[in-house]
Amino acid sequence: MSVFLYQGGFRIVQKSGVGQAIVHQKQALEAAHIPVTTQFSADTQVIHINTVFPDSLLKALWARRHGIKVVYYAHSTMEDFRNSFACSNVLAPFFRRWLLLCYGQGDVILTPTDYSKQLLLSYGLHKPVYSISNGVDTDQFRFSQERRNRFRAAYHLRPDTPVVISVGHRIERKGILDYIELAKRLPKVTFFWFGYTMPWLLPRKINRAIRSAPNNLIFVGYVAQDQLLDAYCGADVFAFLSKEETEGIVVLEALAAGTPTVVRDIPVYDDWLKDQESVYKANDLNSFETAIRQMFDGTLPKLTERGRAVAMERCFANIGRQLRDIYAAQGFVFETDPAKQTDRRSGITHKPVRYKYSSR
Repeated sequence: MSVFLYQGGFRIVQKSGVGQAIVHQKQALEAAHIPVTTQFSADTQVIHINTVFPDSLLKALWARRHGIKVVYYAHSTMEDFRNSFACSNVLAPFFRRWLLLCYGQGDVILTPTDYSKQLLLSYGLHKPVYSISNGVDTDQFRFSQERRNRFRAAYHLRPDTPVVISVGHRIERKGILDYIELAKRLPKVTFFWFGYTMPWLLPRKINRAIRSAPNNLIFVGYVAQDQLLDAYCGADVFAFLSKEETEGIVVLEALAAGTPTVVRDIPVYDDWLKDQESVYKANDLNSFETAIRQMFDGTLPKLTERGRAVAMERCFANIGRQLRDIYAAQGFVFETDPAKQTDRRSGITHKPVRYKYSSR
């Protein structure tokens, strides 16, 4: 049995959290020794679908017709569609209906947090819904002084230059307007925004705000994962001002990399990010400003060790085990082969697992 990781529309989403989640699923499945392929094969019994494009819906319908189990990942909600792109608020109710149509084709629905799970259940979905983190590569994302030095050298920053970064689409929901205002209020701090959105997709007020941003705010655009990791290591603060999330992969990356983190106090973080334990939380622009000032002057202690521990709980090995448990709950029988197999990354010897579909 193999899991078919459907990648239709991947080019459209590859620079977003959804695209990164698809990459993470493959790594998590491999970590659990679950056969995974990006091409349909004769032994495919399960298909993972992550996008809500028309081709995704058609592929789900095709899979159901051919007796293949559909695992639909619910990364999007009506709530996080609002305040994103031009006309998104007008289209949000229609988007909700489309999501119900797509997600309703899943035999099981996976979503990153309990918060997003409750949103989906409130829509009236009548399918099993599990919350499971998108995970983070804790082997790759870890602090490195070499990376810190490289980032600061690349942008001609002194070792003591205070630096704040944020990551995401340049949309209102991600808090870009507040982030620009923060840069204006803290002119001695160098701010970076990583990520890009086509200007024609954005409302006029967002484009105007970006054009009028202060000189101490640098819009870098989309960068490769390796460069982004340099930025996490080189920054003094990761400020994530997003007003709505289903999880926030970039938050996990920052925590794994040991970047002191401040996030907006929104419901998605309630049960897994504790204020003043693993992160700092802020309610509005003023409290973000206060928190960042205090993080720089040492009034607020660094929470990087606990933040790293939160990320470690969501490493790919753990996510892979959770996926395996969900498969079992949905009727898969796990058989262990007595032959030995060595994990190339860890060097640990495992008993590889074979998976057989059961109709019970």
